[in-house]
Amino acid sequence: MTFNVTVLPSGVSFEVDRNEPILAAAIEKGIGLPYGCKDGACGSCKCRLVEGRVIHGAHQAKALSAEEEEAGMVLTCVAAPQTDVVLEARTVAGAGEFPVRKMPSRVISIDKPAPDVAIIKLQLPANDKLAYHAGQYIEFILRDGSRRSYSMATAPHTQETQPGIELHIRHMPGGKFTEHVFHGMAPKEILRLEGPFGSFFLREDAPGPVILLASGTGFAPIKAIVEHMRHKGDARPVHLYWGCRSLVDLYAHAWLVEAARTTPQLTYVPVLSEPKPTDEWTGRTGFVHLAVMADFPDLSQHQVYACGAPIMVETAQREFVTHRGLPPDNFYADSFTSEADKH
Repeated sequence: MTFNVTVLPSGVSFEVDRNEPILAAAIEKGIGLPYGCKDGACGSCKCRLVEGRVIHGAHQAKALSAEEEEAGMVLTCVAAPQTDVVLEARTVAGAGEFPVRKMPSRVISIDKPAPDVAIIKLQLPANDKLAYHAGQYIEFILRDGSRRSYSMATAPHTQETQPGIELHIRHMPGGKFTEHVFHGMAPKEILRLEGPFGSFFLREDAPGPVILLASGTGFAPIKAIVEHMRHKGDARPVHLYWGCRSLVDLYAHAWLVEAARTTPQLTYVPVLSEPKPTDEWTGRTGFVHLAVMADFPDLSQHQVYACGAPIMVETAQREFVTHRGLPPDNFYADSFTSEADKH
C-alpha cells in the first residue's frame, strides 16, 4: 500500500510505501528534503506534520523528543506514513539534483597527519564520474551490509581531471570500520560506496558573507566548500573557524594558511580548546563557537555552515540564533554522529 506525501509550502508531492521512511522515498525520487545522518540521530530532517499519521522507527530523544512528537513534529528519516500525509518543510534546492549511485573505489593512499586522523584518497571509475555538491557525503557499504558515512573533502570540479575523492577519518577505538582503516587498510583495496547524500552544501546563490565553522574532522566538507568557492571565483567574504584540542589536531593548518594567503576574501581563524605547553600557542583558545560570537556581534546578514561534533553544532545554532540574530534558515549543519552516538 502506498500513500501520498505532500510538502508545503513548495506543494511537491510523491508516493511512499506504508513501511518506507518518507526520507528514503524522497531521496530515491530526487526530492530535496533537508537531512543529515538518515539514522534518527541528528534531527536535521525534523519537520512539522500538518495532516495525516506516521509511525516512527527507532530514533534518539535528542533528535526528536516525546514532547516534540506530541506537538506534531516528525523525523522523516524514520517516519513511515500510515495515511496520506502533509508536511511543512523547506525543500532544499539542488539536494536531489544528482542521482544517488553505487560504485567501486580503489584506495590510492592513506596518510595520517595526526595520531587519530587518516586522510584516504580513493580512485573512482574513470568513465563513471560521481557528481555531487561541495559539502555532501558518501556511505561505505561494508561486507555485512552496515554503512559508514564520510564527507568528501574534495570539490566537485576535481572529478573532471582525475575521478577520485579524499576523506578525513577520525579513529574511533573499537570502531568496526575505523579500526580497519588505521590497522589493516592498504593501497589498492577496493571499497564499495554509495552517494552523494546530504543537504549540507554551499548555497551558491545566497547573498551576504559566509562563516564556515568546523571542529575536528568536520573540516573535511568545509575544505570541499573552500576549494569550490575558490574554483568558482566566489567573491563573498568567508571567515573559516576551525576548532581542535591541540596543535597536532590542526592537521591541515598549513593548507589553510596558504589558502587564506592566496584568497583575499578568505580569513582563517584556528581555535584550540586545550593547547599543550609544548604547542607554544599564541592564537585563539576556548570553544570555537565563542570565537565566532566574540568577532561577530551581529550575524543577521550571514550564512553559517557548521560541521563536526554534535555538541558544537547544537550549541552554535542555539547561541547564534538566540544571541547574534542569525536567521534560523541561514544555519546549515552536518552533525558528525558516530555509531556510538546512535545507540
